[in-house]
Amino acid sequence: MCFEGARLQPCHSAQRRTRALAPEGRFALPASSFPLPASSFRLLALPFAILLLAGCSRKESPEPTAVSVQAATVQVQSITEHIVTDAVLAPIAQAAISPKITAPVKKFYVQRGSHVKEGQLLAILENRDLAASVTDNQGSFDAADATYQTSIKATVPEDYQKAELDLAQAKANLDLNQSIVASRKQLFAQGAISGRDLDTSQAALVQAKAAWDAAAKHLEGMKAVSHEAALKAAKGQLESARGKYQGAEAALSYSEIRSPISGVVTDRPLYAGETAASGAPLITVMDTSALLAKTHLSQPQAQLLKSGDPASVTVPGLADSVNGKITLVSPALDPGSTTVEVWVRLENAKGNLRPGTAVHVSIAGRTAPKAIVVPSEAIVVATSGKSTVMVIGADGVAHQTAVTTGIADAGLTQILTGLNAGQRVVTTGAASLDDGTHVKVTAPTEDSDKSDDAKPAAGKGNDDK
Repeated sequence: MCFEGARLQPCHSAQRRTRALAPEGRFALPASSFPLPASSFRLLALPFAILLLAGCSRKESPEPTAVSVQAATVQVQSITEHIVTDAVLAPIAQAAISPKITAPVKKFYVQRGSHVKEGQLLAILENRDLAASVTDNQGSFDAADATYQTSIKATVPEDYQKAELDLAQAKANLDLNQSIVASRKQLFAQGAISGRDLDTSQAALVQAKAAWDAAAKHLEGMKAVSHEAALKAAKGQLESARGKYQGAEAALSYSEIRSPISGVVTDRPLYAGETAASGAPLITVMDTSALLAKTHLSQPQAQLLKSGDPASVTVPGLADSVNGKITLVSPALDPGSTTVEVWVRLENAKGNLRPGTAVHVSIAGRTAPKAIVVPSEAIVVATSGKSTVMVIGADGVAHQTAVTTGIADAGLTQILTGLNAGQRVVTTGAASLDDGTHVKVTAPTEDSDKSDDAKPAAGKGNDDK
C-alpha cells in the first residue's frame, strides 16, 4: 500500500514499497509489512496527513514586509541651548533735535550722512529780532550795574556819613545850649540878667536836645535798616536786569541748532528758507558706532541670561554673523506683553550695520557637556504630550520607547531618560510606524544629505539591517 497525498492506495511496484520517501514526495509502505485491515491503514495515515498539511501551510505563509526608514545612532556629546529670536537694530544714542522757537531756517551747515561732533553747529534760524532784544536788555543790565555800583560805593556811604555828621552837629549844639543855660543860671542868681533870658536859653536847650535825639535815631536807623535795604534795592534792580539780559541771550541761542551727541545726521526734512516749527524735529543725529539689537523674551528664557553673555546676530546681506554681548536684561516685565526686554550690543566700527534692520539673534543658554542626543525628527510627540522614539532592535523590529527630552538645539534633542548611547532610532518615518514593525534602514536621499550638512548630525546610520 502507498500513501499518496492524503489517500492510501496500493503500490504497483516493489521499488516503491522498499523506499521510505519517493522523489515525487510519496511515502511508500511495503504491503507485506502491514498485514492489517484497510481501516487500520486509514488510522495510521491520518497523523502523517496532518503533518504534511502543516508543512505545506508554513511554506505558503509570506514573510512580513520591511518598511524602509532612515535611522540615526544615539550619541553622547555636548549640547547647548540657543535662544533664537527676532530683533531690530537701534542706535546706541539718538537725538531728534527740535527748535524751541518757530522761525525760518536761515542756513544749514550739514547734510544727511554728515558726521558731526557734540556741540557742533548744525543750522541757524532767522534771529535778527532776537539779537536786537539782546542788545536792548544788555543796555538795561549795564545801567542797573552802574546804579548798583554807585549805590554801594557812593550813595549809601554818603547818606551814612551825613547821618553821622548830623548827629555830631546836634550833639555839639546840645552841649553849647547846656553850657549857656548853666551860665545864665549863675548870672540870674547874681541878678545880672532877667528871667526872660534864662527862659530863652532853657527853651533853646530843649530844642537842641530834641534835634540830638532825632539825629541819633536816624543814624541808628541807617545802621539797622536803611543801609541794608538800600543795598538790597540796588542789587535787586541789577539782578532783574541781568535776568532779562540772560533770557534774551537764551532766546537768541535757541536760533542756533547744535548737536547734543557725536554721530551721523540721518534725517533733515527741511530746506533753507522753510519755517521750522517749535517742537517739530528739524535734524536727527544717531550714534551708530555701536548698535543695540533690542528683543523681547519670555520670562523663563530671560531667567537664563545675564549681562555679559555672548550672542550671535545674523544680519541680512552679511555673509558672516556678528558677535555681540548682552548689555541689558530688563529687571521688570513689559506690562503690555508680559515679556522681558533684552539688549545685545554690536560694535559697528566699519559702519556695515544700519539702525532699523530686522535681524535674528541667537543667545547661548544652558549647556549639557555629556548629553545623550538624537535628531529632533526622531521624536514623536503624541497629543497627550508624551514623547516617544522608535528604537530599532537587533532583529530589525522597531519598538516604541517613551523618552524624556531636555535641551533642543540645531536639530538635536537631549534625551534625559529612555535611551542609551549606541542604540539606533528611526528618524524619517517614525511617526507613521506601529510598535513591532519590521524596518529596513536605507541611505538618505540627496536632498536630505544637503539639509543634514547644514546642521550637526547625531551619527546617522546608513547601513541596511
